Amino acid sequence: MTDTSATPAAGSSLKKHAVGVPGIVFFVVAAAAPLAATLGASPIAFMATGAGAPGAYLITGLVLVLFAVGYGAMSRHVTSSAGFAAYLEVAFGRQAGFAAAALALVAYNAMLMGLYGAFGFFTSTVVADLTGAQTDWKPWTIGAWAFVAVFGYLEVNLSARVLGVLMVGEVVILVIFAFAVFGAGGTAGINLESFQPSNVFTDGLGVAVLFAAASFVGFEATAIYGEEAKDPERTIPRATYVAVVLIAVFYTLVTWAISLAYGSDKIQQAATENPASFIFAANSRFVGEWSTTVMNVLLVTSYFAVLLAFHNTLSRYMFALGRAGMLPSLLGRTHRRWRSPHTASVTGTLVTLIIVGAFMVAGADPFGQLYAWLVGLGTLGVLVLQGLTAVAVIVFFLRRKRDQLRVWNCVIAPGLAALGLGVAVYLALDNWDLLTGATQGLPALLPWLLPITAVVGLVWSRIVRDKNTSLSTAFGAKGADESGAVVSGLAAPHLPE
Repeated sequence: MTDTSATPAAGSSLKKHAVGVPGIVFFVVAAAAPLAATLGASPIAFMATGAGAPGAYLITGLVLVLFAVGYGAMSRHVTSSAGFAAYLEVAFGRQAGFAAAALALVAYNAMLMGLYGAFGFFTSTVVADLTGAQTDWKPWTIGAWAFVAVFGYLEVNLSARVLGVLMVGEVVILVIFAFAVFGAGGTAGINLESFQPSNVFTDGLGVAVLFAAASFVGFEATAIYGEEAKDPERTIPRATYVAVVLIAVFYTLVTWAISLAYGSDKIQQAATENPASFIFAANSRFVGEWSTTVMNVLLVTSYFAVLLAFHNTLSRYMFALGRAGMLPSLLGRTHRRWRSPHTASVTGTLVTLIIVGAFMVAGADPFGQLYAWLVGLGTLGVLVLQGLTAVAVIVFFLRRKRDQLRVWNCVIAPGLAALGLGVAVYLALDNWDLLTGATQGLPALLPWLLPITAVVGLVWSRIVRDKNTSLSTAFGAKGADESGAVVSGLAAPHLPE
């Protein structure tokens, strides 16, 4: 039976029943940034494998669907705003949870800060294309920072509604393009050459899979919003499946349409010669110039959506760690009216301003340095966490829940996912210069920051070992008084051996 002696104090719990499956899916899909990811990552995938790029997206999607099978099974037993860190804590112990939490803080902070660079870069570029006015990227980034700060401070369902509107816009514009290509039969007719093994399994497959995997980052949010979800035992698994399947199908179909738009024999050359605009060119040809203008505008809103999604994710991570005692307890407080993690949100906002501001003062390239370096580091960190979490699912059911163990859901699927994610981590390290553009100096050493951070988390777990610092709580058999304990850090997990 779960210990219910600890109940949420006023201002230490998030808003209950605030968001359902659609809202959580909005957060996850927005974090995947469908339009921004398609325009940014798919050209490199096509450059690497040519017509086989859609097959690389399909392979990546299948690996993450396998991950979702195990992740969803375990989410019925554990909920926490600490996400992956809570899963690792329950499976491997408190020290592993702390190490994962530290790694996640670095990964998500790096991801968020890098995305601010991309937002400023693309906004200034789009404004120049549409109006001819040359503007600096910095004011646009600061403006986005201010809006994200406001939305992050307020209640979660407001952000969900904003993300829903923005996500629908960017998805619709790409769906229109895909249907226009399919309807016209592409350049040389509809074919399945993008999925033929001879086209997919080429020397460039590793690079294509790596950039495809980067496009999926963010679906951990399904568990992070567990405390705010309606009926989390059912909502979280459903949202995970829906989000991952939707993202996988969407990327596969859209990249297939791009391949058909140019033709299997010309797509690689087109991507290589003009990676920045070859999707815009195809869209103008099959849909019209008006659609490309809209697509440019939606590219900016796509980046804003992903900023808001990652800010909310990071705020809840910091909130969970503050409430658990790993970070200052002030971060574990919620707003009296909005029940939002407002102190964690404000703290994250200030940290972001300081570090992104330092890049601004240093005159850094917003895309080639701020975005490439930090998003590369964040992507690597999340891939490591996903792979470890897949292993944690297997350990959890073998050690803690043998009576509920289902071989496919709890062993085979997460095992295959762990293998696939391990390959993705290897590819990220092996192609670090391609992923980030960093070939020498400090940027080339950034991957070492992740194991160093994990060690810091382990050391900190020893320093605060006398405190109640659980990151997770088991659902178990809930009694009438247990609902208050089903939040991170308020009751130590008590799982059957």
